[in-house]
Amino acid sequence: MIEFSDDKARLQVDRVHGWLAGSYWSPGIARDVVDRAITGSHCLGAYDAGKQIGFARMITDHATFAWLADVWVVEEARGSGLGRAMVNWFLDHPDFQGLRRIGLVTADAHGVYAASGFHSVVRPDRYMERLAPGLAQQLRDAP
Repeated sequence: MIEFSDDKARLQVDRVHGWLAGSYWSPGIARDVVDRAITGSHCLGAYDAGKQIGFARMITDHATFAWLADVWVVEEARGSGLGRAMVNWFLDHPDFQGLRRIGLVTADAHGVYAASGFHSVVRPDRYMERLAPGLAQQLRDAP
């Protein structure tokens, strides 16, 4: 049985760092950056018999806006609904009720998020971002 916990002390941070460092959205991310991201976020771990098999985090002001990030499921558990269950855990959590907007970015999991009510940006002409040096080119070059 899969267990969810938002106790940061349970996170297997070495595993999380490895997952994120190998992901398309944060390749090579430094361990200290992952540590700071965890510190500044509401994190969720998914565990199977004590082994962490999933991770997600929400960054928020707890009033109007949140950003869902770093949703990760180990390869052998993909397709089981675990990613969607982690997303819904956040959406159902009392700390995230009443927010006007929850954002995220994905290249390949649109169906997972659409099933939970996410959709393309309604007014993309109003959306702007500021990227770290070199990231814009990295994103352009990514498959």
